[in-house]
Amino acid sequence: TLMGEAADREDRTEKSAISPGPLAPAHELLGEMLLQMNRPTDALAEFRKTMAKEPNRFRGIAGAAKAAAQAGDVAAARTYYRQLLTICQKADVPGRPELQAARRYIQNPVTASIRPSGPNVNTVVPRPRD
Repeated sequence: TLMGEAADREDRTEKSAISPGPLAPAHELLGEMLLQMNRPTDALAEFRKTMAKEPNRFRGIAGAAKAAAQAGDVAAARTYYRQLLTICQKADVPGRPELQAARRYIQNPVTASIRPSGPNVNTVVPRPRD
């Protein structure tokens, strides 16, 4: 895809020591697009590429957690949600929707499901009872 090619090109571009790096890494953007397309396993791979190059990015970790949860990888989702809560431990409570989602998922991943798409792709909503 064109977005995949853009992400690969960004990986091959050397970053100047003076510049802070991309505001939104291409792999992270691609991961968000893949989540909206209901492809969480592919999205998780893209978020992991971002985290390898730029660790502790809020959106990268939040996206990886959501993708892992949607893909059914509870262990990875918990790990990423815990990491998100750790780097944001001094944040306001309840805080951003991603942090609220992390707290709910950590408390009980069985009763929380991750919405596959929508205006805020990092929102956790209660799973309907059967």
